[in-house]
Amino acid sequence: MTISHHPTDETLLRHAAGHLPAGPALVVATHLSGCPACRSRLAAFEAVGGMMLEEIEPEAMAPDAFAALLHRLDRPEPPPPPAPAPGSGRLPHGIVLPEPLRDCEIGPWRWIGIGIRASTVTVPQNREARLTLLRVGPDRKLPEHGHTGTEFTQVLFGSFSDSFGRYGPGDLTEMGAEVEHQPVVDPEGECICLAALEGEMRLSGWLGRLIQPFIRL
Repeated sequence: MTISHHPTDETLLRHAAGHLPAGPALVVATHLSGCPACRSRLAAFEAVGGMMLEEIEPEAMAPDAFAALLHRLDRPEPPPPPAPAPGSGRLPHGIVLPEPLRDCEIGPWRWIGIGIRASTVTVPQNREARLTLLRVGPDRKLPEHGHTGTEFTQVLFGSFSDSFGRYGPGDLTEMGAEVEHQPVVDPEGECICLAALEGEMRLSGWLGRLIQPFIRL
């Protein structure tokens, strides 16, 4: 598998610092699980961050910090997150669920347009995280759309194209708020992607505005 599209350095830095929201962070982690080049760059950024921490002037702790720590240690442990629902982890075409998603619950596929289905991915540690699997048929176009924040999409199976390029298995795309695009799945077969947004999807045209209330990714 040849990976041609990767997270930006800014995104890898945000991921290293823990500043990405849960949904986009899992999309990036999924890319990292299959991309040695990006794992190497992430390790370099983490090393730089560690050196910067060592150079920071230490701050004095609050007088009651140790007592507060002991109080927290005495608290009962929270219950473990619920186990994934039966059937979680089963994806079509024999796709093995990427390691970062193994503890997630994969919801049923729901129809959101002709030849387009979506499945909600529930993250046990953060059930408010918005993470979606998209399954789009061959030669199908997604509605033309923009975003109020950055859209992160990792291709798991198949391929698609837009005005910015072609994306195959292992590729990750980042589309910022200034971008309007219309992904088109290649005719050879359907495409399955993992997607998350910082913000909302903004559909274009009269049809997009008509179906906007029914689509939430």
